[in-house]
Amino acid sequence: MAQKPTLPKGTRDFSPVEMLRRNYIFDTIRRIFRSFGYAPLETPAMENLSTLLGKYGDEGDRLLFRILNSGDYAAGLSDEEVRQATKISEKGLRYDLTVPFARYVVQHRGELTLPFKRYQIQPVWRADRPQKGRYREFYQCDVDVVGSRSLLCEAELMDIVARVFRALGIRILLKVNNRKILYGIAETIGHADKMTDITVAIDKLEKIGLDRVKEELRERGLGDEAIARLQPILELSGSNAEKLDRLADILAGSETGQRGIDEMRTLFGYAARMGVELDVELDLSLARGLNYYTGAIFEVKALDYAIGSICGGGRYDDLTGIFGLPDTPGVGISFGADRIYDVMTGLGLFPAGLDSSIEVLFVNLGTEEESASLRLLGQLRDAGIAAEIYPEAVRMKKQFEYADRRAVPLVAIVGSDELARGVVTLRRMQTGEQYEVPFDELTAHIAG
Repeated sequence: MAQKPTLPKGTRDFSPVEMLRRNYIFDTIRRIFRSFGYAPLETPAMENLSTLLGKYGDEGDRLLFRILNSGDYAAGLSDEEVRQATKISEKGLRYDLTVPFARYVVQHRGELTLPFKRYQIQPVWRADRPQKGRYREFYQCDVDVVGSRSLLCEAELMDIVARVFRALGIRILLKVNNRKILYGIAETIGHADKMTDITVAIDKLEKIGLDRVKEELRERGLGDEAIARLQPILELSGSNAEKLDRLADILAGSETGQRGIDEMRTLFGYAARMGVELDVELDLSLARGLNYYTGAIFEVKALDYAIGSICGGGRYDDLTGIFGLPDTPGVGISFGADRIYDVMTGLGLFPAGLDSSIEVLFVNLGTEEESASLRLLGQLRDAGIAAEIYPEAVRMKKQFEYADRRAVPLVAIVGSDELARGVVTLRRMQTGEQYEVPFDELTAHIAG
């Protein structure tokens, strides 16, 4: 009995229509990245585990896909010996694009001009539990700059976020916070030593609610008094400026917290002067559990579609230090292409006509008609117009059904009458409208 083909859970095939839509997203994002001076980069799908481990926190480490050593290493070992070996994996699939980028910067530091601005659009893998909006293999579209501590870099990322989602037609809210503020909060409630525990817990506030966050904080060693001091901070309301003013009073005894507040004021000032068109909320529960963030952090939510974060990032001034290159600041943001795709599909935001890979289909009506059509077909392709001809001279109905299934907007008909008069009959498939165009005007007509 033949084996039924299946896919690993959390992965997907993408049909031609889906790929046309995905490429629309990639092309839009890539165009905006390039307009800000960012250059393309690619890194391998796999990295040494020593590169990946310890960069994402304990939860991130557990979600790494590890690659089994093979070839000479496993030669001569039984299956049981391989299973019990203590050193069966030295490589893993990349969890994100930021850590591989940091590794690249360190390895190629002698070749780079700082600040170095790069974008990267590639798949990443996480051994997560698949669910709506969460996949084990998915694409990230990252844009990062290393070699500058200027908050202009963060403001520029905010502008990129605004422009990308405006171009895609998605209404969003950008949530921002600062890890220095979070440290200041931990310091103020008497638990600077539990900064990581606190951030991991409060980062789940929106997902699990305040009561369960408080339970988790207790499990992580915080007493009721500290939790009581933390709660009103997380519940601060008002404008971003009002929240920062209130925080300045609350964190008066924390030098680090004050630096974070100053950074956020500077960032909001830059964004205003740059004319960034974006709804921005200072969210003090936003922590982003990745250990490498040191300053501003970002997360983007779609306003009209229920799904998790569709974009996120932040500043990571110490990341390259773990690879032997200290004092190289960086900041970046990552667009989740798969979730963006789901949002655009759910809201019907893809442009009309995007679902066809060709603009024109020539019907095939016989030898002489085919020859004339082939000449015209070549002219369209020379002009960059995607076109094809039906490969067999079969019934017209079958060829039109093919055009319908392919969502082809224009069908070109060169029959014996058209051939004698030197014209093409064009049919707009969506409306059924038909009209004639002379052979020598066809390319200009369709291109125009």
